[in-house]
Amino acid sequence: MAIQWFPGHMTSARRKASETMEFTDVIIEVLDARAPEASCNPMIKELREHRQRPCLKILNKIDLADPAITQQWLDFYNAQPGVKAVALSCKSATDAAKVPKLCHPLAPHRDSTHKPLRLMIMGIPNVGKSTLMNMLLKRRVAAVGDEPAVTKSQQSHKINDHMTLTDSPGLMWPKIEHDADGFILAAIHAIGRNAVIEEEIAEHLANNLLARYPDRLTERFGFDTNGMDGVSVIEAVAKKRGCLLKGRGGELDLEKASIILLTEYRAGKLGRISLESPASRAAMIQDAIDNPVKPRIHSLRGDPTETMADHENT
Repeated sequence: MAIQWFPGHMTSARRKASETMEFTDVIIEVLDARAPEASCNPMIKELREHRQRPCLKILNKIDLADPAITQQWLDFYNAQPGVKAVALSCKSATDAAKVPKLCHPLAPHRDSTHKPLRLMIMGIPNVGKSTLMNMLLKRRVAAVGDEPAVTKSQQSHKINDHMTLTDSPGLMWPKIEHDADGFILAAIHAIGRNAVIEEEIAEHLANNLLARYPDRLTERFGFDTNGMDGVSVIEAVAKKRGCLLKGRGGELDLEKASIILLTEYRAGKLGRISLESPASRAAMIQDAIDNPVKPRIHSLRGDPTETMADHENT
């Protein structure tokens, strides 16, 4: 299954972002520390490189990610020209206060002009852009929630006399090139529910956990993972949590079990888990080159181009 999710408002948001970037000094790109490269929108990279704008990459949600893997990603990004990468929590006022100081060295020419440093926050849905915006401005100016795609228009604000900040809607890209990225983005809840089927996302997550953190499944759910695959993990979760379909003679409710696995992973109840590393990312890309497969687009729940409901988040 190839997952694609590109709500209609994102086309205009991309165009507006490109226009605004011309008058921006530094791009602040917020990534999910559990999957930094999967949550890195290639359109943002294309736009900022076209405009030759430096980038501060913030690996957010570090409390949910494996710290050793996070450090690998910091080393990976900090080796790139025009990029500074840091790991922090956008919910922390102390961490957020570091951001302006990190931006100044990326645009030293502005210090001599006596003009405000112009910052722009970008990223895919639900990575924490609005939370960071609110922390930087020390007041609630952007909607925050648990669903992707709340912010649908740009908002500009003055941080102080020396700095301005523009927020932007969460931007996806029209085609997710690698199937694994779609599954990972759905697992970290960066893709709206209308574009996914929980059982398939949970199966992919379970396989990822079996390969990287099998002990976390044992610790959380109390079953031996030896010989298991993704489907059998979901079945085991269903048995442990009593997920049964009513009136079906004890048949397991795999959808309910899938939602339990996804919800508890997203909440950090399985521990600090990263879904990709620089090495695994390189291996995935090389495998895609060596074994090209024509993607099969799954029949999605609802229209994947629909704008999400007003309560959904960036």
